Amino acid sequence: MAKKKHEKGAGSTPATVMLEKAGIPFTTHEYEHSSDDMADGYGVEAAKKLGYDERQVFKTLMADIGAERVIGIVPVSGHMDLKALAAAVGAKKATMADPKVAQRESGYVVGGISPLGQRTRHRTVLDESAMDFDVILVSGGKRGFDIGINPADLLAVLDATSAPIATW
Repeated sequence: MAKKKHEKGAGSTPATVMLEKAGIPFTTHEYEHSSDDMADGYGVEAAKKLGYDERQVFKTLMADIGAERVIGIVPVSGHMDLKALAAAVGAKKATMADPKVAQRESGYVVGGISPLGQRTRHRTVLDESAMDFDVILVSGGKRGFDIGINPADLLAVLDATSAPIATW
C-alpha cells in the first residue's frame, strides 16, 4: 500500500507523462495486483488494497455512441448508466465498447485503462460524485498502479465534463 508524491520520471506511463507535461499535481499509489483478488473487479481490488473508500476510486469505461467512442469514469462501487452517459454527450444511445477495442484505442490493458494519456483521445464524462472529494483515484495505466488527482484538475486536463452517469 505505497502512496507517494509523484517524482518526475518515476513509474512513468503515458498517464503520468500527460500530467507532468500539463503541470498537474498528482500522487502515485501502487499495490500488488493478484488475479486471486478479482471477485469484485479490478477497481474494488485497488480500493481494498490501497485502503480507500470504493466511492473515491474510479474506473474508466469505454462506450460506443454510433461510430464514436466515449469514456465514462465512475466509482468502482457503482455501474455506468449508459442512458445517462448518452444523454451527457447528446446521443440517443450508448453501448459498452468491446474490450479489445477499448484496449486498442486506449493503449492500455483492461484493468489498467487510464482516462489519461490514451492513444486515441475521446470525449470524457466524469461522474459528478467525484466532485465530493478533494482527491480521487483513477488507473495510472497499468494494473496495480493508480493516480491520485483532484477531480477538477482531471476535468481540466481531459477537457471533460461532469454529469450523473453512475448507478448503484
